[in-house]
Amino acid sequence: MGGACVHTIASMQTQHPTTHQRPPVAPAADGGPQGARRLFQLEEAGQPTLALQVQQGAAPPDPGDVVYVHGSTFGADLSVFHRFGGDSWADALNSAGLTVWGFDWAGYGHSGRYPRDSTEAVGRMADVLPQLHRVIAAVRARNGDRPVALVAHSWGASVAACYASHHPQDVQALVLFAPIVPRSPALVPAATATLAAMLPSHYPVSIWAQYRRFVEDVPRGHPQVLDEAHFLAWSQAYLATDPDAARRSPPAVWTPAGPIADLRAWWSGEWLYEPARVQAPTLLVRGAWDSLCTDADAATLLAALGSPCKADCRIEDATHLMHLEQQRGALYRQVNTFLLEALVSTPFSPLEIS
Repeated sequence: MGGACVHTIASMQTQHPTTHQRPPVAPAADGGPQGARRLFQLEEAGQPTLALQVQQGAAPPDPGDVVYVHGSTFGADLSVFHRFGGDSWADALNSAGLTVWGFDWAGYGHSGRYPRDSTEAVGRMADVLPQLHRVIAAVRARNGDRPVALVAHSWGASVAACYASHHPQDVQALVLFAPIVPRSPALVPAATATLAAMLPSHYPVSIWAQYRRFVEDVPRGHPQVLDEAHFLAWSQAYLATDPDAARRSPPAVWTPAGPIADLRAWWSGEWLYEPARVQAPTLLVRGAWDSLCTDADAATLLAALGSPCKADCRIEDATHLMHLEQQRGALYRQVNTFLLEALVSTPFSPLEIS
């Protein structure tokens, strides 16, 4: 992978939503070198309240702000801010001097919930794009109105790419970690197609369902890439995000079904956005064992993106949830390398991955 990043980003004056700062959020239970994060609640009339957190490094330099965009089943606390063995992805980004912002989509984590009596899948891409706009406006209200880098996972990566295609003035760099890419219906796994056809407003996701996601793509006979003790702690934190989880059998988190509806559209061959309009320097990074973002998917997306600076990085011995696996350090290094060079508009030369 390679390329050169030469780009100019214009500033934009934004309309900023009402925000309320809450007390600091305590670090995860396993601690870590960084202090508490700050939590803001973004309120807007008629819209769900969104939880936005920020974690800053200890010292300059300050090359920019990263907004992490989570995927379809768990929020920022369980991804970018979750600490395994004392360190999180946010800590790694802070070590490069970057300020890290993480938020929860409506229906997840600390954010407001959709009405339980909804009759259609909630939280689709079209529904959440205004939420991402609110988040970025709130960040720019606090960072001198400078553009941000979006680091996004899975379904969230596709939403981030869509946002970048509509709001290039907001996005200085784009990291698409295991994005979902349109496929022919003939290539869709049967189980996923069945789930997509159901499409209630929400659906329950159990610990077992999450565990299967961590292990199902690991080749037979290969050691698992997820530490069992880490998963046990993570799974308890996951259930704690839904106060009603323990009342279900088995215990499960009530999850918006909108992303599944988007997945059905993508895997019917629809894009839902125009990738040719994405102009920000873009890194596509994925695990070699990821069945949801394969070599063919990566080639399709890279060919469609309009950015003159785009690159593909495949990391060995990793799956769709690499940010929580043993190869997460390689992911962190690749993303830091790209962001530091993209944010200062200099050529980037990615590290070799073994």
